[in-house]
Amino acid sequence: MVCLEEQKVIFGTHSLVEEAEYWLENTRQCLEAEGQVVTWETFKRVFMEKYFPKDVRNKEMKFLELKQGNMTVVEYASKFEELVRYFPHYLGRDGESSKFLKFLNGLRPKVKQVVNYQGVY
Repeated sequence: MVCLEEQKVIFGTHSLVEEAEYWLENTRQCLEAEGQVVTWETFKRVFMEKYFPKDVRNKEMKFLELKQGNMTVVEYASKFEELVRYFPHYLGRDGESSKFLKFLNGLRPKVKQVVNYQGVY
């Protein structure tokens, strides 16, 4: 299905509520006052800048790519805990098993093998 740029903005913003909905209206008015057309690309750019600042996106990439590498297990665990707090789906009892698997998969192969051998999970 082909969607026009204007339709993408309408469909993509349909589920925004409360603060995000007010933000969108203000932002749309400001952009239009500056003579900018609110395309899907424009919306994505300003939305990401507002709700996912660059420093948080950088932390996300660091977390997704985190591996033990040359770190000790303690250093790796510390870095893991520092970054995982930005990902609420890993928090609480429901996310513990996913969090553990993410941690385990970042360990060096020899360390991971020892953990597997010990039957920790």
